[in-house]
Amino acid sequence: MNVKDVMNPNAETVSPSTLLKDAAAIMAEENVGFLLIGANDELKGTLTDRDIAARAVAKGKDMASTTVDEVLSDDALYYCEADQDVDQVARNMSELKVRRLPVVGDNKRLVGVVSIGDMAQHLNKETVGEILKGVTSERPRGH
Repeated sequence: MNVKDVMNPNAETVSPSTLLKDAAAIMAEENVGFLLIGANDELKGTLTDRDIAARAVAKGKDMASTTVDEVLSDDALYYCEADQDVDQVARNMSELKVRRLPVVGDNKRLVGVVSIGDMAQHLNKETVGEILKGVTSERPRGH
């Protein structure tokens, strides 16, 4: 089974110039903790509720004047491809210690997002246990 078979094609995307207060409002309204940042189906990065807390609120940034691109991580942008095998992507997510990944299709254009939860029902129980153990273990500081 491939990622395109289990991904969410309707992932929330906001522009890098979006104010953090507006991004947080979208997260609250949509009940999500993860937004894709991009324009014209081109992925620029991701923003999590943790990014807002650690890179903005904890540093005293003004949510009403700080834009999303000011708190995006300089780390590598992780993503997977729509045609990749679910098992392979789940293992990669465990190694990277991430719960969600943007999904790209042809020409590296954004086509959706996939989460561990999306894939869990399509993996055997032992694999799910391994993946969840890896994803929930503590990440090194700065990531």
